[in-house]
Order: sequence, then structure tokens, then C-alpha cells
Amino acid sequence: MSLRADLHVLWESRGFRRLTWARLLSQGGDGMFQVGIATAFFFDPTQATTPEQIAIGFAVLLAPFTFVGPFVGPLIDRWQRQRILLVGNLIRLLLAGAIVALVLADAPLWTLYGAALLTLSVNRFLLAAMTAGLPQVVPAHQLLAANSVLPTLGTIAASVGGAIGAVATFVVPSLSDSSLAITALLGAALGFGASSFAATRIGHRELGPVHPLVKLQLAAQVRALTAELLEGERYLRARGTPWHALGVMSAQRLLYGVMFVAAILASRHVLADPDDAEAALGAFSIVLGFAAVGFGLAAVLTPLLGDRVSRERWILMCLGVGAVGQALLAIGPEAWTLLTAAVVVSFAVQGGKIAVDTIVQRDTEDHVRGRAFTLYDMAYNVAFMSAAVLGAVILPDNGWSRAVMLGIAVAYLAVAVVYARTPREPNPMPAPATAE
Repeated sequence: MSLRADLHVLWESRGFRRLTWARLLSQGGDGMFQVGIATAFFFDPTQATTPEQIAIGFAVLLAPFTFVGPFVGPLIDRWQRQRILLVGNLIRLLLAGAIVALVLADAPLWTLYGAALLTLSVNRFLLAAMTAGLPQVVPAHQLLAANSVLPTLGTIAASVGGAIGAVATFVVPSLSDSSLAITALLGAALGFGASSFAATRIGHRELGPVHPLVKLQLAAQVRALTAELLEGERYLRARGTPWHALGVMSAQRLLYGVMFVAAILASRHVLADPDDAEAALGAFSIVLGFAAVGFGLAAVLTPLLGDRVSRERWILMCLGVGAVGQALLAIGPEAWTLLTAAVVVSFAVQGGKIAVDTIVQRDTEDHVRGRAFTLYDMAYNVAFMSAAVLGAVILPDNGWSRAVMLGIAVAYLAVAVVYARTPREPNPMPAPATAE
């Protein structure tokens, strides 16, 4: 089936329609927010000019959530996920407003990092809640299509939001970098508010969890959440297939993250004048636009091959495609190699992610699904933060090295060899205890 046909079938589900609207509005706001943050943190000519400085920026934004996130994640199994979408987007609206106030007040950079960290943390929480709730509004046989359609529509929405922020630079050339960031952040706040309103159209219990975990006092809750997360880790490891799928996702994100850092540096030093923030941001927006094409192609082809190719084999194929795309970058630091690789590698990463999402959803029971996707998000952040650190060590200031590009291509093939040796059937698990 085509993306259009899949969407037509899925759109018949009221729950899927309403979840889709909430996600599109939320991720449209994400795109605007990311442009504002990128302008302030990564494309200001006075900072983030080397791989080391970019690594510091990623570490500040991602490291704290990596440690805090595990305590938040089990709440996806404890609280109604519809309320998470409603309240979470309202919190992000307030945080976006706070960041605007900090920018206007010329506040210290660490305060902006802190507010951005909180906003991005809530965002990962919301995405995990929406992913964990998807099986509650989509039949099991349509999960693969839903996992292709919904993230792709979300990526398109984020790209549109980001494009609006980037185009503002060219529409009003007199805008300063800070004014551009403020414009993007205000647009993000509108998107977050609209997503929160869309969440009110979803039934209170429609996204699950089916059996919410019992409420406890704060101290006992912290202990319970820690125990639940550890239980979720043991469950995934014992189950087998979702644990191996998470491992592949982490490896892909690590390799993709190095390319992401390289793309930031190349946008500044190869595609544009490093002293021209507008040109550098515009160049990076073009790279992201080509990457969005790859995401879209993955969403179209993955369901088409879903009945012919197993999820595990599709992951192996995507790893091979990723190796080819990465090898293209070894040809040279020209614009055409960077943009072509952006399409090919993004296709490979998104295609693998769709299959990983489906495996985790398919082989994980609902009572631990929230924790599974919290571990997913934790691994995602660790991989990206590690990629930034790795990039700081192995990448030159312009972001391109033939040896590094070839090395990453070989790493894709090595991951494929390892994953090819893992089991394809999940291990049976005992029935869960009845919730109180």
C-alpha cells in the first residue's frame, strides 16, 4: 500500500485522527522551537565554531535529561497518556514564553540552556507517550503502517515549522539573530498551545494505559519508579527481540549523530560563510529539507515491503543503505555529496526506526510499554550525546574527513553483521500480576 492509501485506511479511526492532529501541531511547534534554539546555540558566529563547542552544547541539552528521564518515563505507564499530552504541551507553551523573556532580558546563556533543556525534556516525554499510546487506537495488523505514517507526518510538520522560522530570515532581512529566535519561539508557543487544545479531543482513557499503576506518596513513588524502570530493562533483555532492536536503534543514532554534527559544521564552513549566521542557518535548513525527503521515502517504501520483508530483514537492508549513503560522503566535501547523503542516510535511519518501533510495540506488553519507550528515549539521548563527543574527537573544524566517513560506513556494516546473528522470535514471558 502507498502512504496515501495507508493514511486513508488509518484515518477511519477517530482515535488515530485525533492523535495525529495533536502530534502534527506539537511537532510543528518543535520545528519552530528548534530553529530558535539552533540560532541561539549553534549558528551564532560568536560560539559553537568547533566540534568541541558543539559537543558541549549537546551535552548541556541532553545529558541532564538522560539522567532525569528514567524517573519520568514510568509515569507513561502510571498516568493517563491523554493528560500527558494536554498538560505537557501547556508546560512547553509556558517554557517557550519564558525563553523569549530571557532572550529579551539578555539573560546569561546558562539560563537559556536550562529552559531549553526543560522544554526538550518534555518533548521527549510527549513523543514517548504518543508512541506508547498508538497501539490503543490502531489495530495490531495496522501498526507497521501507523508507525510509518505518523512519524513521517510529524517530521513533515516539524520541517514546515522549521522552514517558517528559517524563511523569516529572508523575508525580513533586517531581523537580528535574537529577533529571529524570538519569532521562532513565539510560533512554537502557538503550536504547543494548539496541540494542547487538540489533546482535549482525545478521550481521557483512549491512549491507555489499560491498567494504570497504583499511586503512591512522593518518596515511595520515586523508589517505585526506579524499581519499575529496572524491571522494564530486565523485561526487555529477557524478551530478547525488543532489546536487540533498541541496540540497533542506538547504534544507528550514534552514527547518524556524528553525521548530524558534521552537517552543522559543513553548513557553516563549506556551504556558507562561517561569519554569516543567516547563510549558515539557511544552508543547514536545506540539509534538513533533503533529510526530510529521505524520511518521507522511508515512510512510503517500508509499508509497501511490509508484507514481503520481515521487520528484522528490513533493518538489515536499511543498515546496508546507510553504509552506501555514508560512503558517498567520502567522495568529497561538495554540496551534492552532503545533500545526497542526507537523503540516503536519513532514509536508512528512518526505515530502521519504523521497524524498530514496530518490534518494540509488537513484542512488548502494554504494562511495560511506557518504560520500554522511556528506555528508547534514554538510549536515543545517550547515543546523540555520545555522537557529539565522538565528533569532537574525530571531526575537523569543517566537519569533513574521508577517513571518518569511510569508517562510519564500515561501522554500519558491522552493526548489520551483529544484528543478523540475533534471535527473530521473542522469548515467552510469565503473565503480569494483576494491578491493584
